[in-house]
Amino acid sequence: MPKNAVVVGGGIGGLAAAIALRRIGWTATVLERAPELGELGAGMSQSPNALRALAELGVADQARAVGVPFHGVFNLRTPSGGHIARALPGTASPLLGFHRADLHRVLMDALPAGWVRAGAQVTAVRQGADEATVSCGAEEWAADLVVAADGVRSTVRHLLWPEAPGPRFWGNTVWRGVARAEGVDAGMTLGRGRYFLTMPVGRGRVYWALGAHADRSGVRYEDELAEVRRRVHRWHDPIERLLDATPPEAVLHHDITDLDPLDGYVRGRVVLLGDAAHAMHPDMAQGAAQSLEDAVVLAAALAEAGDVPEALARYDERRRPRTQAIVEQARAKGLASTSGNAVGYQLRTLAVRMVPSSRWPTLAARALAPVWDWRPPRLPR
Repeated sequence: MPKNAVVVGGGIGGLAAAIALRRIGWTATVLERAPELGELGAGMSQSPNALRALAELGVADQARAVGVPFHGVFNLRTPSGGHIARALPGTASPLLGFHRADLHRVLMDALPAGWVRAGAQVTAVRQGADEATVSCGAEEWAADLVVAADGVRSTVRHLLWPEAPGPRFWGNTVWRGVARAEGVDAGMTLGRGRYFLTMPVGRGRVYWALGAHADRSGVRYEDELAEVRRRVHRWHDPIERLLDATPPEAVLHHDITDLDPLDGYVRGRVVLLGDAAHAMHPDMAQGAAQSLEDAVVLAAALAEAGDVPEALARYDERRRPRTQAIVEQARAKGLASTSGNAVGYQLRTLAVRMVPSSRWPTLAARALAPVWDWRPPRLPR
């Protein structure tokens, strides 16, 4: 009999976990609490380590077909429009930009019909010596393994790690939207206390995001798009054009949080994966990437170990140091990018200007090598 798992959470990390488990001969049931399957209408970029994980999952070609080369880290501007770094013509990008829904669909299509159940809100998790049981109201699923991939506000983490602190707000907030626009390059505009990101995501769509400092969490506006306009008033083209092309009701606004380090990602036969284990600031574009890495490493450990507890111990040992270090790096980068300190802002822009554009891709890749150079373990074919 093949071993079976329950995966809690039908986002990118949960689907990747199910695909990885299938590749090693397991079956899985994915429980998604949302009434309908899908992802929010926003963008994301994936770095080389994430693309290698997608390759090991067997979906690299499908992912590349819906991705767009992303040069945002090489195109940096000031609010007036001046370039402080610029991608030269022909510059190859190690990053791909995606609409989240497109990458989500690629992962969904890689799973057998019936593996994912929507509208399944987990209410309890019980453990025995040889199995764990997940309850969704009156329904129950018993499995050899439970993978908790249910996000930063994970129900499973709350149930089995009650002592763990919840998500922590550090003073950053973000607005996101998708506009219909042509001829817009990927890039970042660095302002004092805020930044504006643009990323083409295919089929005439451009994802944009405004990250900014916030004195407190939970502040919302009657007209979120108008608030974005106020914060980037008179910033360079095409920012205003993108905002004009964005439906006001489609603007997303949420505060950025991350998780303090947990002392372990495993309790019995339950394992945390993705944001449920190590939610992080988006400023290193590693949230989904680390979920994809988690999925591959988990499956590899299960394939090589003699039993589930041994495999989970190996997963925890391999994933916790790396992911928790990246959480700290992303937090530091996020706080620096939204700092309102005038001297710090001037020093950051001056440091970038001093680097010739021809050398910027090489230096950026070298600085990010500890993250980007990760290689996945091989999964059985």
